[in-house]
Amino acid sequence: MKMRHLTLMPLLAAALLPSPAQAQAPVFAISQPPQSTVKFSVKASVAIEGTFDKWDATLTFASPDVTTGVLDIKIQAASVNTGSGMKNDKLKGKDFFDSEHDPLITFKSTKITQTGPNTFEVPGTFTIRGVSKPETLTLTVSGVGTGSGTIKGTMAFDRKEFGMNSGIPFIKIADRVEVDISLVGKRTSGPPLTIKQ
Repeated sequence: MKMRHLTLMPLLAAALLPSPAQAQAPVFAISQPPQSTVKFSVKASVAIEGTFDKWDATLTFASPDVTTGVLDIKIQAASVNTGSGMKNDKLKGKDFFDSEHDPLITFKSTKITQTGPNTFEVPGTFTIRGVSKPETLTLTVSGVGTGSGTIKGTMAFDRKEFGMNSGIPFIKIADRVEVDISLVGKRTSGPPLTIKQ
């Protein structure tokens, strides 16, 4: 009887304790520019659009459940590139990004909610010029289930809510700023993500 009890112990332990595979979480690597991009545009009498040349993004998961993910983006405000030195300088200045005093523009998600087979709503905290407010990224993911793909996201914010109240001489600028991200990601280790189809 005692021998039988001892042989059951490992079976009970295996049933109650998570196996290494269950305990693992997927690990993703996000490609840097130029494969991945962060762009913005503002409707204006003279088009204002550009990219950021220096930024870093991470996508981490606590488990294979996609809703445990955290998207963290850190952008160097001074790396703004509109193709025009004059516009770049104006955007870096104190009336807009104020990159000398607040060098980082950041977005950190607080939740990931799946809204379709390959679409997600990602609310988070958006910070620019040292002002933080809740904003939401809408994401579409390609390559679901393959371990690699592209995350395309859009977000819009009112620049005046973040203290960007000035204009540019002789140019009429809208308040709404649209942000587009395109992140190329690849699972480097861990189990695949669990995504509802």
